[in-house]
Amino acid sequence: MALVVAQEVPTSSSMAVPHGPSGVGMARRRMREGLGMSGVPEGVVDDAVLVLSELLSNACRHGRPLRAGLPGCGEGEAVRAAWRVDEFGRLTVEVTDGGGPTRPLPATPSVTARGGRGLNIIRSLAQDWGVRDEMSGEVTVWARFAPVARNRGNGLGDRLDLGALPGLEVADLLDDLA
Repeated sequence: MALVVAQEVPTSSSMAVPHGPSGVGMARRRMREGLGMSGVPEGVVDDAVLVLSELLSNACRHGRPLRAGLPGCGEGEAVRAAWRVDEFGRLTVEVTDGGGPTRPLPATPSVTARGGRGLNIIRSLAQDWGVRDEMSGEVTVWARFAPVARNRGNGLGDRLDLGALPGLEVADLLDDLA
């Protein structure tokens, strides 16, 4: 008799994103789809997609593109977006560009400023974030989210904390909706 142990397989994806606003929406859609299909809770996916959007916007605004020929982008200018859920359930989002004239740091914009809030948004949503410099001149800004419990299903009971409502059964809730 053999013993079979089920184990979560880490989720990861990496993609070349055109250096400019056109690729941000494509990357957000791909991340939302990939994380959703792997059972990451919707609220965590929403936060991760917002962080990805901020990181990509910063890379396109302040960083240089990576060297030409990045897989998936042909000869066009691109940055790299990546995300993964490790074996401990921690979601990490990364964006790598060709570096820029300054190091990414949170700003203190005025109330009327049109920008400068991206890294503060990331800092407030993520458990941790940082910057990694590579010898090649590439710069990666990453954000890590607290461990996520993956959804095991897509039913209403899986998305609601029914334990917070004593005496309420899923059948009662569904009867009320009919």
